[in-house]
Amino acid sequence: MPVHPWQWDNKLTVTFAAEIAQQRIVHLGIGADSYQAQQSIRTFFNTASPEKCYVKTAMSVLNMGFMRGLSPQYMKATPAINDWLRDLIHSDPALQKRRLTLIREVAAIGYHNGYYEAASAKGSPYRKMLSALWRESPVPLLEDGQQLATMASLLHVDAAGKPMVSALIERSGLAPADWLRRYFEAYLVPLAHCLYAYELAFMPHGENVILILEDGVPVSAVMKDIAEEIVVMGDRLELPDEVARIKAEIPDAEKVLAIFTDVFDCIFRFLSALLEEDGQLSGEEFWRTAAAVLREYQGEHPELAEQFARHELFATDFPLSCLNRLQLRNNQQMLDLADPSGGLQMAGRLQNPWRGSPDRRADAGAGPAAYPASGGNARSA
Repeated sequence: MPVHPWQWDNKLTVTFAAEIAQQRIVHLGIGADSYQAQQSIRTFFNTASPEKCYVKTAMSVLNMGFMRGLSPQYMKATPAINDWLRDLIHSDPALQKRRLTLIREVAAIGYHNGYYEAASAKGSPYRKMLSALWRESPVPLLEDGQQLATMASLLHVDAAGKPMVSALIERSGLAPADWLRRYFEAYLVPLAHCLYAYELAFMPHGENVILILEDGVPVSAVMKDIAEEIVVMGDRLELPDEVARIKAEIPDAEKVLAIFTDVFDCIFRFLSALLEEDGQLSGEEFWRTAAAVLREYQGEHPELAEQFARHELFATDFPLSCLNRLQLRNNQQMLDLADPSGGLQMAGRLQNPWRGSPDRRADAGAGPAAYPASGGNARSA
């Protein structure tokens, strides 16, 4: 089982001392491959063999309102959840048209410490100290001339003040609005379709999405961090027993926040501002382009008209869900993963930058917020 050196030195040798003394846990030394940490503090890319799986390990460090352990109980269902979602994506023509894919967590392992499980509450960090999973590498997905980029990189600004997104647009040779149409088709439309068709939500922040680029143009989005970060919010899908834990009861009015908050407020608000400040295009044109792309998608799927009305992305405004308030209330556990809706902190409403119509003037809104799909990370990049 892969173990992070810090976790071994600072946690396992102390907390699991009895298990080590009884040789139920045996240290095997350092592996032969080399790894590079990713933006996610506990996920590592194999630099010796890039086509091999990422490794994700339990780390008992507090980051963004959660202790970054991994539950052995959750590890049991992780591969099954990933396989279920892959089959769903591959069987959906609208998602295949946009080339949406995911890198699966194909194997997982966890160690149950009977002493701590008997003494600690369900969900305790003491139950999540020794687990790991293997996630597919995105490298084999690449075709000739393609490259990978974490979506968080779109918000990067270099020392000279040049946004990464502007450099990609210039490299592509496309007009900024045309480049954005490709990006919205690859990223926004699949997320909206999953909401409309299945009431399925991802945690689609920048670190959880990898873009496949051709000449600087996004051609597809690759979702990752699946098992703990997707949620089925309604009854439109019949889930197998082994993946039933991803279902949560979410009020109808909050389901649409999977787009409004996670995408509009936490990503597009900043992206549109960067592009306007860099002289690429106005915020109004940014939001008008996004709205037009979604309207075109809706026109392709009249069978989902009832869902378009139920989850109205062209509403005048939407509730402001506040990430910072979650952190201030409880920096060790922002949300109960079993009830991701119950702990949300709301503070008024934000004006929809679409203003109810793709033809009206746009506004990027204000205020940091996040709507965690089923817990885990919640950030804009």
